[in-house]
Amino acid sequence: MNLAATTQGFLSPTGVEIAFILVGLVTLGAAVMTVTTRQLVHAALWLVVALGGLAVEYLLLTAEFIAWVQVLIYLGSVVVLLLFGLMLTKAPIGRSPDADSGNRPVALAVAGTAAAALVWVVVDAFRTSWIDLDGPAQGSTDTVGAILFRHWVLPFEALSVLLLAALVGAIVLSRKHAKGSETGSATDSDSEGER
Repeated sequence: MNLAATTQGFLSPTGVEIAFILVGLVTLGAAVMTVTTRQLVHAALWLVVALGGLAVEYLLLTAEFIAWVQVLIYLGSVVVLLLFGLMLTKAPIGRSPDADSGNRPVALAVAGTAAAALVWVVVDAFRTSWIDLDGPAQGSTDTVGAILFRHWVLPFEALSVLLLAALVGAIVLSRKHAKGSETGSATDSDSEGER
């Protein structure tokens, strides 16, 4: 048996590679639906599909810890926070005419430029990097925990404060609107009683 028969090539993908591409296409489709739908609740549900697809991609890359963090933090917390924010601010359930500003071509151009710049930066930064498959697993809890608590504690704490402020802001906005409608109806009934 020769060496060419035992190695996998570009034109002979494995089952994991095929699953990775298929899940990636589903995730990309869900992400596009998230930003193009005009119903806010549907956008949140498409976001669940996109974030779940990312978790499956992490599982296929054998980064189980990061996959479960994706499920617990993003699917379990951020999407629930988003849905609570939609409910607390009494966002419209059906089609929202003010969800589209008519600037789709400009937004598409900016998104395309940002995506191209991101791909260029990532490819340029990791062009000469190789993953040592025989070394320690990069997605293990020990490696991720050491990196996370050594270098990324402050950004995570800042993000948690930002999410808390967003939730408090949504509650305050919904309470002000409710108080304004109550005082408006009380003023109307008082003026009718004086007549």
